[in-house]
Amino acid sequence: MTHDEKQTVTVGVTGASGAILAQKILELLEADARVERIHLVVTETGQRLFAEELGVTSGDLKQLPARLLGRASTKIEVLLNKDIGASIASGSYEVHSMVVIPCSMGTLAAIANGVSDDLVARSADVMLKENRKLVLCVRDTPFNRIHLQNMLRAQEAGAVIMPAIPAFYHQPKTIDELVTQYVCRVLAQIGLAQKQMFRWGGTASAATKKAKA
Repeated sequence: MTHDEKQTVTVGVTGASGAILAQKILELLEADARVERIHLVVTETGQRLFAEELGVTSGDLKQLPARLLGRASTKIEVLLNKDIGASIASGSYEVHSMVVIPCSMGTLAAIANGVSDDLVARSADVMLKENRKLVLCVRDTPFNRIHLQNMLRAQEAGAVIMPAIPAFYHQPKTIDELVTQYVCRVLAQIGLAQKQMFRWGGTASAATKKAKA
């Protein structure tokens, strides 16, 4: 991808807890001038997640982005998870990166073992076979042996395994600060570093920042 080329990003949302992470990444991608198009695929359990954790019901799925962002979206296209004939199901269609956030253990298992039985799993499989960036934001705890083996298998196939673990070294004061820092780290993995991401500069630098706060 050239420096001036606009990115196309696929966001998959599954039924693991962490709807707020998906909401934040869509918000930041929507606002990022480097991103031209966002393909959003939400599983049935992902839709339930939005309803239970954010109070956002799907209804007409095409209206989901507006409900999540609080305004109309100019970039997000919602694709049905059952539509395995969608554009992103083919390697000939150019998608620069894909993030599954949050990524359930069931979806991880499907991706790690090449079981492309829905659009989230198939589009992730395409990213791996085309050597494109795939980030799996796994969200469960504790992990059993099967979970760990599937993470290793997916990582060996080319995926980035990025558990939804918050950082505290930037001394967050709100849940939004915790969420934003994690999501910014995810976006940095796909070449979309955000200005608001805190970058550790060493203990002395952190002490200086704390003194100025």
